[in-house]
Amino acid sequence: RSTGVADLAMLSRLRLMACSRRQRYQSTLAQTPEEVPAMFMEAWARRDAAALASLFRDDADFVNVVGLWWTNQSAIEEAHAYGLRTFFKNSTLTPLKTRTRYLAGGDVATVHVKWKLEGQVEPDGSSSEARRAIMMFVLEKEGDGWRAVAAQNTDVIRGSETMSSTSAQGVQPTTYR
Repeated sequence: RSTGVADLAMLSRLRLMACSRRQRYQSTLAQTPEEVPAMFMEAWARRDAAALASLFRDDADFVNVVGLWWTNQSAIEEAHAYGLRTFFKNSTLTPLKTRTRYLAGGDVATVHVKWKLEGQVEPDGSSSEARRAIMMFVLEKEGDGWRAVAAQNTDVIRGSETMSSTSAQGVQPTTYR
Protein backbone atom coordinates (compact mmCIF):
# COMPACT_ATOMS: atom_id res chain seq x y z
CA ARG A 1 0.00 0.00 0.00
CA SER A 2 1.43 3.35 -0.94
CA THR A 3 1.44 6.17 1.58
CA GLY A 4 -0.45 9.22 0.40
CA VAL A 5 0.19 12.84 1.31
CA ALA A 6 -2.83 12.83 3.63
CA ASP A 7 -1.45 9.75 5.43
CA LEU A 8 1.96 11.40 5.85
CA ALA A 9 0.34 14.59 7.14
CA MET A 10 -1.69 12.58 9.67
CA LEU A 11 1.40 10.66 10.77
CA SER A 12 3.27 13.94 11.16
CA ARG A 13 0.46 15.41 13.30
CA LEU A 14 0.38 12.29 15.48
CA ARG A 15 4.14 12.47 16.03
CA LEU A 16 3.92 16.16 16.94
CA MET A 17 1.09 15.41 19.38
CA ALA A 18 3.13 12.64 20.99
CA CYS A 19 6.15 14.98 21.20
CA SER A 20 4.13 17.75 22.81
CA ARG A 21 2.56 15.28 25.29
CA ARG A 22 6.05 14.00 26.16
CA GLN A 23 7.33 17.58 26.59
CA ARG A 24 4.38 18.34 28.90
CA TYR A 25 5.40 15.41 31.09
CA GLN A 26 9.12 16.29 30.94
CA SER A 27 8.57 18.94 33.59
CA THR A 28 6.95 16.41 35.94
CA LEU A 29 9.96 14.76 37.52
CA ALA A 30 9.69 12.29 40.34
CA GLN A 31 10.72 14.00 43.57
CA THR A 32 12.14 10.78 45.05
CA PRO A 33 13.48 7.61 43.44
CA GLU A 34 10.56 5.63 44.91
CA GLU A 35 8.10 7.79 42.99
CA VAL A 36 9.43 6.57 39.62
CA PRO A 37 7.91 3.06 39.80
CA ALA A 38 4.72 4.55 41.28
CA MET A 39 4.48 7.02 38.37
CA PHE A 40 5.28 4.19 35.93
CA MET A 41 2.36 2.16 37.33
CA GLU A 42 0.03 5.19 37.23
CA ALA A 43 0.90 5.83 33.57
CA TRP A 44 0.39 2.11 32.88
CA ALA A 45 -3.06 2.21 34.49
CA ARG A 46 -4.00 5.20 32.30
CA ARG A 47 -2.49 3.47 29.22
CA ASP A 48 -0.41 6.62 28.76
CA ALA A 49 2.81 5.61 27.01
CA ALA A 50 3.94 9.26 26.68
CA ALA A 51 3.77 9.77 30.46
CA LEU A 52 5.50 6.43 31.03
CA ALA A 53 8.31 7.29 28.58
CA SER A 54 8.75 10.74 30.11
CA LEU A 55 10.12 9.05 33.23
CA PHE A 56 13.19 8.15 31.14
CA ARG A 57 16.03 10.26 29.76
CA ASP A 58 16.12 10.72 25.99
CA ASP A 59 19.04 8.25 25.76
CA ALA A 60 17.70 5.73 28.29
CA ASP A 61 17.86 1.96 27.93
CA PHE A 62 14.95 -0.39 28.66
CA VAL A 63 15.15 -4.19 28.51
CA ASN A 64 11.87 -6.08 28.77
CA VAL A 65 11.19 -9.58 30.11
CA VAL A 66 12.12 -11.32 26.85
CA GLY A 67 15.26 -9.30 26.23
CA LEU A 68 13.93 -6.72 23.77
CA TRP A 69 16.17 -3.69 24.23
CA TRP A 70 15.00 -0.15 23.51
CA THR A 71 17.75 2.46 23.53
CA ASN A 72 15.95 5.80 23.65
CA GLN A 73 12.86 7.45 25.05
CA SER A 74 10.98 7.39 21.73
CA ALA A 75 11.50 3.63 21.33
CA ILE A 76 10.40 3.07 24.94
CA GLU A 77 7.24 5.07 24.26
CA GLU A 78 6.50 3.34 20.96
CA ALA A 79 6.95 -0.16 22.42
CA HIS A 80 4.77 0.58 25.45
CA ALA A 81 2.10 2.32 23.35
CA TYR A 82 1.80 -0.87 21.27
CA GLY A 83 1.69 -3.16 24.32
CA LEU A 84 -0.75 -0.97 26.27
CA ARG A 85 -3.24 -0.89 23.40
CA THR A 86 -2.97 -4.61 22.59
CA PHE A 87 -1.88 -7.40 24.95
CA PHE A 88 -1.66 -5.18 28.07
CA LYS A 89 -4.91 -3.28 27.38
CA ASN A 90 -6.73 -4.89 30.35
CA SER A 91 -3.73 -5.34 32.64
CA THR A 92 -2.98 -4.01 36.09
CA LEU A 93 0.31 -3.74 37.96
CA THR A 94 0.29 -4.18 41.74
CA PRO A 95 3.46 -3.37 43.70
CA LEU A 96 4.53 -6.07 46.18
CA LYS A 97 7.94 -4.91 47.44
CA THR A 98 10.28 -1.98 46.75
CA ARG A 99 13.92 -1.47 47.63
CA THR A 100 15.97 1.67 46.99
CA ARG A 101 19.74 1.99 47.11
CA TYR A 102 21.56 5.34 46.73
CA LEU A 103 24.94 5.48 44.95
CA ALA A 104 27.51 8.09 43.91
CA GLY A 105 26.94 10.43 46.84
CA GLY A 106 23.17 10.25 46.52
CA ASP A 107 22.83 11.51 42.91
CA VAL A 108 22.25 8.00 41.51
CA ALA A 109 19.84 5.38 42.83
CA THR A 110 18.60 1.95 41.96
CA VAL A 111 15.01 1.01 42.72
CA HIS A 112 13.91 -2.60 42.54
CA VAL A 113 10.17 -3.17 42.53
CA LYS A 114 8.55 -6.57 42.64
CA TRP A 115 5.08 -6.47 41.18
CA LYS A 116 2.21 -8.60 40.02
CA LEU A 117 0.80 -8.20 36.53
CA GLU A 118 -2.78 -9.37 35.95
CA GLY A 119 -5.09 -9.17 32.96
CA GLN A 120 -2.65 -9.64 30.09
CA VAL A 121 -4.50 -10.66 26.93
CA GLU A 122 -3.40 -13.94 25.32
CA PRO A 123 -3.14 -14.23 21.51
CA ASP A 124 -6.51 -16.06 21.49
CA GLY A 125 -8.16 -13.17 23.39
CA SER A 126 -8.40 -14.93 26.75
CA SER A 127 -6.91 -13.49 29.93
CA SER A 128 -3.57 -14.92 31.03
CA GLU A 129 -2.73 -15.99 34.56
CA ALA A 130 -1.14 -13.46 36.88
CA ARG A 131 2.62 -13.26 36.78
CA ARG A 132 5.24 -11.66 38.97
CA ALA A 133 8.26 -9.68 37.88
CA ILE A 134 11.06 -7.62 39.35
CA MET A 135 11.91 -4.41 37.59
CA MET A 136 15.07 -2.45 38.31
CA PHE A 137 15.28 1.25 37.57
CA VAL A 138 18.64 3.04 37.48
CA LEU A 139 17.89 6.67 38.26
CA GLU A 140 19.86 9.88 38.14
CA LYS A 141 19.09 13.11 39.93
CA GLU A 142 18.20 15.72 37.33
CA GLY A 143 17.69 19.24 38.66
CA ASP A 144 15.10 18.96 41.39
CA GLY A 145 13.90 15.45 40.50
CA TRP A 146 14.78 11.98 39.27
CA ARG A 147 14.74 10.41 35.81
CA ALA A 148 15.47 6.84 34.70
CA VAL A 149 18.69 6.16 32.83
CA ALA A 150 17.88 2.47 32.45
CA ALA A 151 15.33 -0.16 33.43
CA GLN A 152 15.14 -3.92 33.16
CA ASN A 153 12.11 -6.10 33.81
CA THR A 154 12.57 -9.78 34.70
CA ASP A 155 9.83 -12.35 35.14
CA VAL A 156 9.93 -14.37 38.37
CA ILE A 157 9.56 -18.06 37.53
CA ARG A 158 8.93 -20.02 40.71
CA GLY A 159 10.83 -23.28 41.10
CA SER A 160 13.49 -22.33 38.55
CA GLU A 161 17.11 -21.33 38.98
CA THR A 162 18.12 -20.41 35.46
CA MET A 163 17.22 -20.80 31.81
CA SER A 164 18.55 -23.50 29.52
CA SER A 165 18.32 -23.97 25.79
CA THR A 166 17.93 -27.11 23.74
CA SER A 167 17.21 -27.54 20.06
CA ALA A 168 14.10 -29.60 20.88
CA GLN A 169 12.48 -27.25 23.40
CA GLY A 170 14.17 -23.89 22.92
CA VAL A 171 14.74 -21.72 25.97
CA GLN A 172 13.05 -23.11 29.09
CA PRO A 173 13.16 -22.37 32.83
CA THR A 174 15.32 -24.98 34.53
CA THR A 175 16.22 -26.13 38.01
CA TYR A 176 19.11 -28.37 39.04
CA ARG A 177 17.80 -29.36 42.48
